[in-house]
Amino acid sequence: MASPALPVLAQFRVEVSGVGLTQLPIALVPFRGEEASPHKISAIVQADLERSGQFRGVDASGQALDETSRPDLSLWRQRTADSLVAGSVTRLADGRYDVRFRLWDVVRGADLGGQSYTVPQADLRLAAHRIADYVYEKLTGEKGIFSTRVAYVTRAGGRHTLWVADADGENAQAALASPEPIISPVWSPNGGQLAYVSFESRKPIVYVHTVASGQRRLLANFRGSNSAPAWAPDGASLAVTLSRDGGSQLYSIPAGGGEPRRLTQSASIDTEPTFAADGSGIYFVSDRGGAPQIYRMPAGGGAPTRVTFTGSYNISPAVSPDGRWLAYISRVGGAFKLHVMELASGTVTALTDTSADENPSFAPNSKLILYATRLPSGEALMTTTLDGKIKARLAGRAGDIREPDWGPFQKQ
Repeated sequence: MASPALPVLAQFRVEVSGVGLTQLPIALVPFRGEEASPHKISAIVQADLERSGQFRGVDASGQALDETSRPDLSLWRQRTADSLVAGSVTRLADGRYDVRFRLWDVVRGADLGGQSYTVPQADLRLAAHRIADYVYEKLTGEKGIFSTRVAYVTRAGGRHTLWVADADGENAQAALASPEPIISPVWSPNGGQLAYVSFESRKPIVYVHTVASGQRRLLANFRGSNSAPAWAPDGASLAVTLSRDGGSQLYSIPAGGGEPRRLTQSASIDTEPTFAADGSGIYFVSDRGGAPQIYRMPAGGGAPTRVTFTGSYNISPAVSPDGRWLAYISRVGGAFKLHVMELASGTVTALTDTSADENPSFAPNSKLILYATRLPSGEALMTTTLDGKIKARLAGRAGDIREPDWGPFQKQ
């Protein structure tokens, strides 16, 4: 029997490698009072920004500033910083923390504003991620993704655990633990639920799990296999792979449950559905041409068109939220490698030099891809920029790590 799990913390550390062509140099001065805080806010913000591939940290040692300071910007120009963040962390009488910061444009000498957050100790990391989101958006014009969440599965011994964690892999909370496999977790569009496949009844069954309460319900438990759930962008239905009528075919099923409607009619294996960003189509994997390739069909069913033509074996499609990119895994000489295709042009780029990549998932701002892979030191979660130049490892200690999925922007 699977059980909602205790909040055991799977600790991660972030290692960033690679150099981008244009990275913005930023100085994060240690926040006043953060040495007495359980979390070093400035270090979390800096790690977030560096992991994005858009920033590189500048030495900020030896300076004491906070959000009320008027910094000597000529000093920071000499240190080659384009921007500067300073702030403070203060523990209040009621045990909460007051976190404040200010962002400066060093080059133009402009105050780019700041914010303050009053949070319980448990939300200090979230406050740091929100600061990183603010800085990222002010300096790049794009929405930051650092306060979003990721889901993934670990296997340690005979125990399978579904985790929900911060976007940097830290602060992991166990959502479900089971002696049987848990696979294919996928976030609902509003970020409140996860659909996944559990083998706790010794066969694959699709559940929908409300993250905040831990409550869950059966979505698909038909004869044969029930697998590969994918939410429609409006959250009203899911595409699933069922073998109830023979071979593995795609069906649509209402999010509240009900009778599935068949979408594909082939003698082949059709599986791994994922919706186009605008909901108009479904990408999926089929061996109808002999070997697995990625196809697209209208969301309501209909004639599919083949999408992947490079390589003889392509699986695990993921579409970027902006609709521009398709990430997938291609088998190249026996190695499974992450690739990305620009959908408008069909241009394909190989992103990794590892050989056991799996399960790509885009950040909600479409700028990073999360995936699982095997390194010499073991299984790991990685993020990569779309050009493959900046990779970050979210390195876990809890056995095999796989099946990652990046959640949507959080409703504030």
